[in-house]
Amino acid sequence: MSSSDTSTRALPTLFEFFSPGGILARSALPYEYRPGQLEMAKAVERALAERRHLIVEAGTGTGKTLAYLLPALRTGQRVIISTGTKALQDQLYFRDIPFLETLLGELRVCYMKGRANYLCRHKLVALQSQPILSGLEEIDQYRQIAEWERTTETGDRAELSGMPESSALWQKLDARSEACLGSTCPDYRRCFITEMRRKALESDIIIVNHHLFFADLSVKQEASGAPDAGILPEAAAVVFDEAHELEDVASSYFGLSVSNIRFEELARDTDALLRGKEGADKLPAATQQLRDRARMFFAGLPMAGDGRQPFTGREEFLETSGDLYMAVRTTLKLIEAEMDNLTGIDEAPGLKKRVARLRSELEFLLESNSSNMVYWMERRIAHGGSSDKSSSGGRPTSFRSQARHTFLQATPIDVSELLREMVFETIPTAVLTSATLTVQGGFEHMRKRLGLAEARELVVPSHFKYGEQALLYLPPQMPDPRDPDFPEAAARCIQRVLEITKGRAFCLFTSYAQMRVLYERLLPVLDFPILLHGTAPRKALLEEFRSTPNAVLFGTASFWQGVDVQGEALSCVIIDRLPFAVPSDPVVQARMKAIEEAGGKPFFEYQVPAAVLTLKQGFGRLIRSLEDRGVLVLLDPRITRQRYGQTFLASLPPYRMTATITDVEKFFEAKAGK
Repeated sequence: MSSSDTSTRALPTLFEFFSPGGILARSALPYEYRPGQLEMAKAVERALAERRHLIVEAGTGTGKTLAYLLPALRTGQRVIISTGTKALQDQLYFRDIPFLETLLGELRVCYMKGRANYLCRHKLVALQSQPILSGLEEIDQYRQIAEWERTTETGDRAELSGMPESSALWQKLDARSEACLGSTCPDYRRCFITEMRRKALESDIIIVNHHLFFADLSVKQEASGAPDAGILPEAAAVVFDEAHELEDVASSYFGLSVSNIRFEELARDTDALLRGKEGADKLPAATQQLRDRARMFFAGLPMAGDGRQPFTGREEFLETSGDLYMAVRTTLKLIEAEMDNLTGIDEAPGLKKRVARLRSELEFLLESNSSNMVYWMERRIAHGGSSDKSSSGGRPTSFRSQARHTFLQATPIDVSELLREMVFETIPTAVLTSATLTVQGGFEHMRKRLGLAEARELVVPSHFKYGEQALLYLPPQMPDPRDPDFPEAAARCIQRVLEITKGRAFCLFTSYAQMRVLYERLLPVLDFPILLHGTAPRKALLEEFRSTPNAVLFGTASFWQGVDVQGEALSCVIIDRLPFAVPSDPVVQARMKAIEEAGGKPFFEYQVPAAVLTLKQGFGRLIRSLEDRGVLVLLDPRITRQRYGQTFLASLPPYRMTATITDVEKFFEAKAGK
C-alpha cells in the first residue's frame, strides 16, 4: 500500500494534547494524566514517521485508542484502523471520534463494514418483479426496506432496528460482491458501496474490522490487482487494535470453506435473477438438480455427529463415494455452460463467476494436497431468529428439531509467512496493539505466530492498582477439571462465592457443555437472576445484566473479550478452567503436529501461550476503571500444581492472591465499608 496525502490542517503536538494541563486535561472527559498513554502515542508517532512496525501491549485503562488516533491524524496521510470486534469499531466511530472533534474540530473519518451489511439497490428493484417472497413476513420486510431505501444515506442495515438478525430476505438484497455488477450496474452511481468508497478516498482515518480488512485483502489477491477489486483504498499505515485476534481471522480468510448453505444460496439466486430471462429456460431444472445432488453429497460425508473433525480420509472418500462429488461437480459445470449461452443479461456474468468459484473451491477441498493446509469438516446447528431462545425460565430450547449446516474447510496451518508477505512487507507501517499480547512479559509467541520479524516493542502497564482493586482467589482442594467430581465441587465453590458477592458476577466457561452442567446445578439453589449465554443476543444479555441488580451471567467464548461492564454491577469473574484449546480440534491438532515435526514442543510453544492470552482476556473483564474493585476466581488447580502454571501466574497483572475464602469475605466487607 502507498500513502495518499489528505489533511494538512495543523493539529496539536502530543505533549500539548496529553500533558498535565493540556488539551485533554481541559476537556469534559474525567482526566488523569497517564504517562503510559503519552509514551505509547510517542512510539506510534515515531513508527509512522520512520515507516517502521510497532507492537504495543497497552494495559486496560491506558487510553490506547487516543494514543494512536492523534498520531494517525497528525501524519496528514490516510491511515486504516482495524479492530477485532464490532463493539470497538462502534466505540471508535460513535464515541472516540466525536469526542476528538469537540477538541480538534471536524475530522475526516469513514466507518466501513463488510458488503453484506449494505443494501444493493439493483437487487431491490429486481426482486420487486420476482414472485419469490416467502410469506407475509418477507412481504412486510420488503416494504419496510423499500421505504427505508428512499431516505437512508448509508444503506447500512444497522439502521433497520426491527429487522431480524437472520433475515433470509436481507441475504437476497445485500451487496455481497459475488453478485455485484460493478461499474456496469445501472445503479452504480447511486450504489451504497460506491458512495462508501468515495467517502473512504476523502478520509484521513478509515475504521474497519479485521474481518473486512482480510476479506478485502483476499479479494484483491484473487483479482491480481484489478482496479475495482476490494473496497479499501491504499493507506500509509494500518493500526490493528485487538491484534491478539489476527491469527484466527487471517486463517479464516486465507483458507477455504464450502457449505450446503452456499449451494442453496447459489441455486436460489440463480432462480430469482434469471427466471423468465431469454435463453435461461434450462436453468431451473439444473439448479434443482444441484440442490438434490448437493444434499446427497453433504449427507454422505464421513462425519461422526456434530462439531469439528478432521477430513483425513479424503482419498478413501473419493474411492467409495466419489460419485457423489462428481455429480455435484458435473452439475456445476453444466450450469456454467448454460450461462455461457446467455447474452444481454446483466446478472449472468456475476452468477457464472460464483459457479466457477464454488466449483474450483470444491475441487481444491477434495483433490488438493497442500502441506500447509489442514482439511476438516464441521456440522453445526443452524440458529435462526429466536429459535434458540426459550419462552420459559430462560432455559435453552431443545436443538434436536433444528436444521444443521455442514461445512468442508481448509485452513492454513501456519499463516505467519502469508502475513509477512501480504501485510508486513507491503504496508509501510503496521501498529499492533492490545491489552493481551505478551506471555511472561515478552512478545515472542505473538511475533512468531504472526510473522512479524522486524518491529519495535513496547509494554505499557495499566495504571490500575491491581494489588488494591482485585483479589485472585484460587480455591484449595479442587479436583482436576477432567475429574468426574469437578462439576459438583465447582458448583459448591461458585455458590459460596456468589453468596459473598451477592451475585454481580460473570461465570465464564471454556465449553457450552460445562456451562450448561453448572447452570443446571446452580439454577435451583441460587437466589440471584441468572442470564444464560444462548438465550438471547449477546448485546441484549449485557444490557439486561447491567440493568438487573445482583445478576449473574453464565457465558462462553464471546463473553471472554470485548465486554465492558464498569461499576458495582460486575464485582466478580469466575473462570472454570485454564482455557486450553481443545486438543482434538483439527486445526489445533495440525498446528501442534507441525511444531513437533519441526523439533519444537507444541504444548509449551503453542497451547500454553495461547491459553495465557485467553485467560488474561477473561480476567480483564473485571477491572475496567479506577473505581472498580472485585474478586477473580479460577477453579482450575493446575495453575498451582503444574509446572506450566507459573507461566500463567507470571503473565497476569500483579493481583493479590489467596487460597482462603475468608479473605474473599473480608475483601467484600472492606468494599462495602468504603
